[in-house]
Amino acid sequence: MTASLPDLRASAILLDIEGTTTPLSFVYDVLFPYARANAKGFLERNLSSAAVLEDIQRLRIEHDQDTRNDLNPPELQDSGSRSNVDSLVAYIHWLIDRDRKTAPLKSLQGKIWKDGYETGELRGQIFKDVQPALERWQRQGREVSIFSSGSVLAQKLLFAHTTAGDLTRFIGRYFDTAVGAKAEPLSYRRIAVDLRQLPSQILFISDVIGELDAASGAGMRTLLSVRPGNHPQMESGHTVIRTFDQVFP
Repeated sequence: MTASLPDLRASAILLDIEGTTTPLSFVYDVLFPYARANAKGFLERNLSSAAVLEDIQRLRIEHDQDTRNDLNPPELQDSGSRSNVDSLVAYIHWLIDRDRKTAPLKSLQGKIWKDGYETGELRGQIFKDVQPALERWQRQGREVSIFSSGSVLAQKLLFAHTTAGDLTRFIGRYFDTAVGAKAEPLSYRRIAVDLRQLPSQILFISDVIGELDAASGAGMRTLLSVRPGNHPQMESGHTVIRTFDQVFP
């Protein structure tokens, strides 16, 4: 239903990105293909970077787990072999194809996207109601934060390079799955503690019912974002919005 919203009385707003502030098509049709196409060149240029080597080591640990779980990932070559980069790229492609949301992949993708944003090849896409809403909520004194499965780096890059300009001045905090999975109530309790807010004073907006259920289970208020191109969701008790214009107008 899209009837008038309940009296939310939230002093803080927590936003998802995909399907909430940003079209799903930007993530799946722009960001993921960019990371896929540029992974090899990025690795070849940055194999001496300690941060990249840490990502690679964590990818190797994940690969070992995938192998033990009989998921048949592409074989990884020894780190000293010539085909090391090619085998890493094959595994990264395999993970992207499965929309894997683990920390090492997201960390590496964020670094690849950083190059794209800095060269101007990438510009973050947002829905047209997002910038006015962020400005309005800031005037109202509401703290806005982001919780996304993408790395904090990727989140900051997107909002710093949007088609509407740099919007990071409106966003106080960024959270990724380092605080926990998005479908776990404990993650939202941790965010509330970090924000120094009671969960009941935080409004979480997402396009995924499982995430909203988890936030609600932690005591947060919730809204279901229904945007063009979003995946259909089952009927739920979460109030539906189709634009941020409906939220604290």
